[in-house]
Amino acid sequence: MQSFLRFFAVFLCVLCGSNQAEAKQPNIILVITDDQGYGPVGRHGHPWIRTPNLDKLYDTSTRFTRFLVSPTCAPTRSAIMTGRHPMKNGVTHTILERERMTLKATILPQVLKQAGYTSGIFGKWHLGDEEPYQPHTRGFDEAFIHGAGGIGQAYNCSCADAPGNKYFDPVIRHNGSFVKTKGFCTDLFFTSALGWIKSKKDGDDPFFAYITTNAPHGPFIAPPKNTKYFTDLGFGKSQAGFYGMIENIDENMGRLMGKLKEWDLYKDTIVIFMSDNGMTGGGSGRAGQVLGKLPNGTAMKPFNSGMKGQKGSADEGGVRVPFLVRWDGHWKAGRDFETVSAHIDLLPTFAAIAGIKTLPKNQVEGRSLLPLLNGEKKTLADDRYLFTHRARWNTGTDPNTHQWKNFAVRSQRWRYIGAQAARKGATVPGALFDMQKDPGQKTNIAEAHPEVVKKMRAAYDKFWQEARPLMVNEKAPMSKTRPFHVWFNQQIKNGGIPQWKAPSL
Repeated sequence: MQSFLRFFAVFLCVLCGSNQAEAKQPNIILVITDDQGYGPVGRHGHPWIRTPNLDKLYDTSTRFTRFLVSPTCAPTRSAIMTGRHPMKNGVTHTILERERMTLKATILPQVLKQAGYTSGIFGKWHLGDEEPYQPHTRGFDEAFIHGAGGIGQAYNCSCADAPGNKYFDPVIRHNGSFVKTKGFCTDLFFTSALGWIKSKKDGDDPFFAYITTNAPHGPFIAPPKNTKYFTDLGFGKSQAGFYGMIENIDENMGRLMGKLKEWDLYKDTIVIFMSDNGMTGGGSGRAGQVLGKLPNGTAMKPFNSGMKGQKGSADEGGVRVPFLVRWDGHWKAGRDFETVSAHIDLLPTFAAIAGIKTLPKNQVEGRSLLPLLNGEKKTLADDRYLFTHRARWNTGTDPNTHQWKNFAVRSQRWRYIGAQAARKGATVPGALFDMQKDPGQKTNIAEAHPEVVKKMRAAYDKFWQEARPLMVNEKAPMSKTRPFHVWFNQQIKNGGIPQWKAPSL
C-alpha cells in the first residue's frame, strides 16, 4: 500500500509538472492610438475629457509614467517591431519611401512565433506599402489594415492608401485582398480584432493582437454622436473631431474590456494601452486657446500635462505617452513606475513574457520591463541614454548635415535638447533640463552642468555613427507606382471589392 501511494504521489507530480510545462503563455493585446499623446486621458489630470474606460484601465493597471516614444508615427512603430532605434531600421520619415522598415530586421510577430504565438494586426501599419514590407508577409497571421500613414492619404510616392478612402466605410486590405466595410474606422478595427480574438481564445496557442487605430490623427473626423457634445460646448470642427475620436476610442476600449471579461480572458491576457507620439497640435488646439466652455462657465483649453512640446518635437511633450499594463492575478494594479522606459523595450519585454531566450542577433537595444512588472525590481539600472531625432529632412539631403539639429538625449534625470530649428530659419541653442525638478523644461541649466552636456553629446555622437550606415532608405528610388492603387484597380478588374462581413461577437 505504501509503495502504491509513493508511486501515485510521483505520478501526480509528473502530471502536474507536465501540465505546467504545457500551459500556454499569456495572450498579449497591444492597443496604440495615433497622435493622442499623454494628456487626453481623464486620469492624467485632463480637466474635461471623458474617458471612463481608460480611467478604469488606469485604475486596474501598472502605469509607466515616463514612457517615451518617437516624435512621429512610423519611427515609433518600427521601434516596437524591432526593439531598436528607428534610424537603425532605416525609418527617418513618415513618407517618401523612408517609412519602410528594413527587410533585414526580424520583427515582433516573427520573434513571438518561436513561442507558438499567432499574431494579428488591425488598423495602421505604416512601415512600407510595397508587398515585401506588408505585415502579412512579415509574420502576421492576420492583417486588417489601411495603407500609408492614414486613411485616404496619397502622396507622390508609394505611400498611399486605397483610392478615395474615408474614415467612414473605408476599403481595408484584409490578408492581401481588399474588402469594403461599413462603419467608422476605429469601430471597425476593434470589431475585426475582437472577432479574431474570439476565434483564437479557446485554441492551444497564445495570441498577439496589435490594435492600432488611425484615430485621432487628422483629418479630425469622429462619429456625430461623439462630436455633438463638443460642438454643443462651442468647439470648432477640428477640435470636436479630435476629442470626439478619443472618446470613441474610449468607447471601444470599453467594448474590448467587456468582451475580455465575458470570455474570461483577463487571467490569461495582458492588455497594454499606449500612443505613438506626443499630442498633435492640429486638432488639440493652440496653446492658451479657449476651445469651449462647460455649462458651469469653465473655459476649456488644450491640456498637455504641463509638458513642453507636442508631436514632432524632441521635447518631453513630443515623445511622452500613456503606458498602461494590466494582467489580472499576476501584476499588482495601482503601481506607478517613473523609470524612464521606451518603445524599444517592448520587443524584449514581450519575448521575456513568452519565455524566449534568443533575440535577433545584433538588433535589440531595449531592456525587458518584466523584472519591474513581476516586482523583482523597483527600478532598472540608470545607466542608459535614450535618443530622439525629429529627422524628416528633405530627400536627397546628406543626413550628416542634420546630426546636430532637432535631437534630444534623455536619461533618468536629464534631458538634453540639441539645437532646434525654429521658424524663419532661426535656430534655438541647445539646453539641459533636470526632469526630476523641472519636468516642464522651464530652466536651462546647461552652463551649470557642462560635464553632463559633454557626456550626453558624446553618447549621442556614438549613437549617430552607429545609426548612419543603417539609414538604408536615404538613396532609395521613389516607387513608380502607388501599390495600394495598383492592387485596388487590379482587383476591380478581376471581380471587384467584396463587402466585409463583420464577425459575430
